[in-house]
Amino acid sequence: MHSTSKRSSLYLWILAAALVITAVAYWPGLQGGFLFDDYPNIVDNKGVQPVDASLPSLVAAALSSPSSEFKRPMASLSFAANYLVTGLDPYWMKLTNLVIHLLNGLLAFLLASALLRTIPTDQNPHAGIVASLIAAAWMLLPINLTAVLYVVQRMESLANLFVLLGLIGYLTGRRRMLTQTVIRSPANGGGLGRGRFSSDTGGLILCLISITVPTAIGVLAKETAVMLPLYALLIEWALFRFRKTQESAPSPKEYGAETRCCDFRIIGMFLLVLVVPMVFGLARLLPGILKAETWATRDFTLSTRLLSEARIVVDYIVWTLLPTPSALSFYHDNFRISTGLLAPWTTLASIAVLTALIALAWWLRPRRPLVALGVVLFLGCQLPTGTILPLELIYEHRNYFATFGLLLAIVPLLAVPRGQSFTLPRHVLLAGLLLCWTTLTAMTAHAWGNPLRLAEDLALRAPQSPRAQYELGRTYIIYSHYDPASPFTKLAYAPLEKSAALPYSSILPEQALIFMNSRMKLPLRDAWWDSMIAKLKAHKPGVQDESSLGALTQCARENRCDLPQERMMESFMAALAHPSPSARLLATYGDYAWNVLNDPSLGERMTEEAIKTSPNEPAYQITLIRMLIAQGRKVEAEQALRKLNSLNIGGRLNQDLSALRALPGLQ
Repeated sequence: MHSTSKRSSLYLWILAAALVITAVAYWPGLQGGFLFDDYPNIVDNKGVQPVDASLPSLVAAALSSPSSEFKRPMASLSFAANYLVTGLDPYWMKLTNLVIHLLNGLLAFLLASALLRTIPTDQNPHAGIVASLIAAAWMLLPINLTAVLYVVQRMESLANLFVLLGLIGYLTGRRRMLTQTVIRSPANGGGLGRGRFSSDTGGLILCLISITVPTAIGVLAKETAVMLPLYALLIEWALFRFRKTQESAPSPKEYGAETRCCDFRIIGMFLLVLVVPMVFGLARLLPGILKAETWATRDFTLSTRLLSEARIVVDYIVWTLLPTPSALSFYHDNFRISTGLLAPWTTLASIAVLTALIALAWWLRPRRPLVALGVVLFLGCQLPTGTILPLELIYEHRNYFATFGLLLAIVPLLAVPRGQSFTLPRHVLLAGLLLCWTTLTAMTAHAWGNPLRLAEDLALRAPQSPRAQYELGRTYIIYSHYDPASPFTKLAYAPLEKSAALPYSSILPEQALIFMNSRMKLPLRDAWWDSMIAKLKAHKPGVQDESSLGALTQCARENRCDLPQERMMESFMAALAHPSPSARLLATYGDYAWNVLNDPSLGERMTEEAIKTSPNEPAYQITLIRMLIAQGRKVEAEQALRKLNSLNIGGRLNQDLSALRALPGLQ
């Protein structure tokens, strides 16, 4: 009894210690700054910087994310809440992320505990301790760091909260359905009569609510929450086997046996909430995915993406369990794309590994159901980002939930109770892994605590990454304060020129060199312009290329950069020569034509093209109205104003509309 009581409290101490150690490991990283996609989503996004907490301001914030057509309103609102309380201070935003991560850790413990308790007690006598170790390992995994200290990836961690809550609810509902109390019929001599089981409708309703409501809420933070019903289906496949209500849970001997008794309500529920939406979703996505122009801004096609992702998924497994600083380099734009099964040869080897993992999970399902479940949860998590969608190939934060699956498969095998074979070596290996994970997470968090230290660390981790070298040069520029005499000014050239010369580099490094020298009144090299224009001609501009042209346009418009107009025009012509230019690129060219070239006709025409390309984006319509007012075309401006008013959902454009109506040209 004493031993059982001691064991029952030990898992609480392990969990508490894990929470404290995680907070301590991450704490130095809270002092760092913003990075990469933080700028378009937070720093440069005025929508998440509301002047007040009024409903129109909050609606505008919710619909301001440039990262997705679904806008991810919950995440955007959380950034706006941070801004209203503490301003644009990355410390408090990172601290909020850390709190969310710790909450996810608690939910990971509850989910692991619930999963472990579905296994017969004699197979798993230390469920609480093992669950706390899984949660501890998950919170301290180095690969999960970017979901915490990379501010914008609150989208991922916030969505994950609802995924974990939904799975916990589903497990609770299914256990209720499988552990019903039998009601004896007095009229039948105490025997079982028709309708004598207590209703399990409550459990079924809880299952349905748990895989629909959290999914709907989680998607408001990030679309990855849509995978919740699939994860529930995988749990059902591995642990519950679609069983009907039974008088008691299966005995240990029966647990591994297949049952022929299926609950068709569960099957119907998954058909309704998973299969039907998936079919409709694929029907909507596939026509666009199969178009060549969809992949025009990428360095890969659909087929080469699928080949490459096989290697990447295997890399994710290695980076999770045996991470190194060079592997977790944040920037992975120097990844060699697979062009065939043997180009490189690791493509075929990775496909073989993934095939073997799927076969192993199937074989282990009746023998080691938790191991099988962990494997399929990891692989299932890769489906939205590692298959047919034209996303960037690699991001570490995509494994935020997937790593839970790997740990579910491995930690119980290492945390075996005393008396089993190789107990000591297994415990030593688990302790060693936990120590290595904690150490690397703490070291990386320390680097994240200072922008210059982080830029230098990431450039050292990924010397062949164009983005890593660009960010180092950009950081040196920031630290130079645009002073030609600053020692940081000289340091900026080497990484930026290296970045520009690396394969698959965008025009960001050329733009930074031109921007820096122009701001400092230093000569602009023709080689920088030639390189930038050549890249714009070679490939359809991506988001980074468009941002670069936008930065140069803004600098010229604000008279901080004296840029040769003929070179800027060459750049725009090269970018616009590709089919179907984006609304953002068209609007940027319109901005340059109107404000720098002093060509109102061209500026207006490009802005109208931007509106046609993206009719639901109010920023372009606001710009057109200002152009019309500036030209004294009051009637046309009022017509455009009425069109803009139709986009004023929830009053999100009230301030913009009021400002436009107050302009002298509309009085």
